[in-house]
Amino acid sequence: MGFDELKQRQAVMWGNGPFERISETATAAHDDLVHRLAPQRGERWLDVACGTGALAFRAARRGAEVTGIDLAPALADRARELAAEQGLDVQIDVGDCEQLPYGNADFDVVSSSFGAMFAPDHNRVAHELARVCKPGGRIGLATWRSDGGVGRMFKVLGSFQPPLPEGAGATLSWGDEAYVEELLGSAFELEFADGDVPLEAESGRGVWQLFSTSFGPVKTLNETLEAPRRDEYEQAFVDFHESFRTNGGIHMPRQYLITIGRRR
Repeated sequence: MGFDELKQRQAVMWGNGPFERISETATAAHDDLVHRLAPQRGERWLDVACGTGALAFRAARRGAEVTGIDLAPALADRARELAAEQGLDVQIDVGDCEQLPYGNADFDVVSSSFGAMFAPDHNRVAHELARVCKPGGRIGLATWRSDGGVGRMFKVLGSFQPPLPEGAGATLSWGDEAYVEELLGSAFELEFADGDVPLEAESGRGVWQLFSTSFGPVKTLNETLEAPRRDEYEQAFVDFHESFRTNGGIHMPRQYLITIGRRR
């Protein structure tokens, strides 16, 4: 499987479910990133791998002229519906963050919240993020830490998934400052900060119910596995989240890295 085939599958997988339910569990992280980027009225803002618009809508409410782009047509359609429901003027496009359909230096701000990190060609992503950002413009990324709750969850579930194509970047590498500096440091003056957006739930089974119906990667894999492997997958997911039980419920830290940069 090459990168093009992988991305075709990703475009379907990420759109498999009401992703806004998952975005709601990371509200504080979206708020954190937008606050640090400090939107200004009239700024041209691009949100890359925008999902159902969680971060894009926040920037628009602060007065930015926002464009969101996502690989998954179903997510883009849902983002447009939600923008209309909320009375927001946000342009939502379908496209690949490795080949952004915009001109050089088109945007004052470029952001991605737990999105662009999932594209396979990290060097291409970094090139495109820099290309569309004007000199003096800002970049802001929120990416999961490999040793945080989400990073550990992906590692647990990785044994149930097919391997990535040869040469694909490790998704969780985007949660490491040195790696991001290597990718973006020549184009941006970078600063880093840590964040945590814990997942709270009554039980591991409750987390499974949410993710297996609303989070495309978990839902799609569950639908494609055959018994008894599917049952093993579900139990591994539940057991992992139950390992964070405390005071009668689930409290799973989900550490993330914030990257803020100024285009050179």
